Amino acid sequence: MKTVVDLLSDLIRIPSNSAVSNRLLIDYAAAALRAARWSTREWPYNDPAGAEKVNLIAAPPGQNPDTPDVDWVFMCHTDTVPCASDWPHALDPVVKDGNLHGCGACDVKAVLACLLTVIAQTHTHSWPDGLRLVLTAEEEIGCIGAARLFASDALRPRRMVIGEPTQLQPARAGKGYCLAEITVQGKEAHSAHPQQGVSAIYHAARLVSAIEELARQKAANATHPFFDPAFTTINIGTIEGGTAKNIVPGFCRFQLEWRPIPGEPANTVLESVAQIIHRLHHEDPTFRAEIQPLRQQPGFETPADAPLVRAVEAMTGRPATSIPFGSEASIFASVAREIIVFGPGDMRTAHSSRECVPIAALDEAVRCLASLMRWTSS
Repeated sequence: MKTVVDLLSDLIRIPSNSAVSNRLLIDYAAAALRAARWSTREWPYNDPAGAEKVNLIAAPPGQNPDTPDVDWVFMCHTDTVPCASDWPHALDPVVKDGNLHGCGACDVKAVLACLLTVIAQTHTHSWPDGLRLVLTAEEEIGCIGAARLFASDALRPRRMVIGEPTQLQPARAGKGYCLAEITVQGKEAHSAHPQQGVSAIYHAARLVSAIEELARQKAANATHPFFDPAFTTINIGTIEGGTAKNIVPGFCRFQLEWRPIPGEPANTVLESVAQIIHRLHHEDPTFRAEIQPLRQQPGFETPADAPLVRAVEAMTGRPATSIPFGSEASIFASVAREIIVFGPGDMRTAHSSRECVPIAALDEAVRCLASLMRWTSS
């Protein structure tokens, strides 16, 4: 029987960044599950580039993975972000100073390795009814696989554990993730005669400045002290515009990202920006801008006194926390009565060549997940 370090090393060696198919990783996990007599059901689809992507639901012996109403779901995604070309050990994991390094080491192949270890080590008759393991595709680019499962009504869980690196603290709340593309339209003209045109970049600068003020207002009215920062954050991450240095720019486009705190509707920032655009147009009829929403996922929050939260706090000896990053918990929070995010490793090392997971944390995660997968609330 392979150790959890061996399993994680195997998983890291399988390329599964969001731009490629996750088929090889799904096949590896499915083989390990079949060896433990678990049954599986796949939901394959193709991404816009034609690459096969696969969601998988697995059930213990004697349980049907096609049954949507279940008590327990453990979910983790199978994709990673692309690894840097100058990272020699991205897909060739190494152990250094008690940590296992590699792409996906903590985000989130560590959770999958721990779950597969627990399943391999557990007697086939020890599983509670209504237990599922769910593996998803394309989490890193928008929780696409989880959203497809949700839309298909393939899962209606009562309780969920979403695998992400939380340093083995049960995260009972998380911010959402939203994204929109804003295009400011102008009118091209020779830059020697700017009065003949309308500068989309100048107009975009006015809009960006107003959005910055909106972000300051959000920070000044922080309302959720369980988070740091305790407010909905707003960011403009990319911007482009114009065609040449001597042409009044006819367009300017930028991406607007915001992470809403739990309880705040996902479209609140979008509506505020729409009001800003309306005001700017009223002040200057030549001002024109369009918003295209790309992703709107709200935050989630499970009560501090929920049985699942208290159970994991007791198992780990660690207090519940919150996460500032988006997760698949936002997709299923509307149906699951209790949901937490949990796993070994620190997200601050992820998405970089520093990504690693402490080996001691893997062993602890295996012990905790083994208890948790057999836990039933009173």
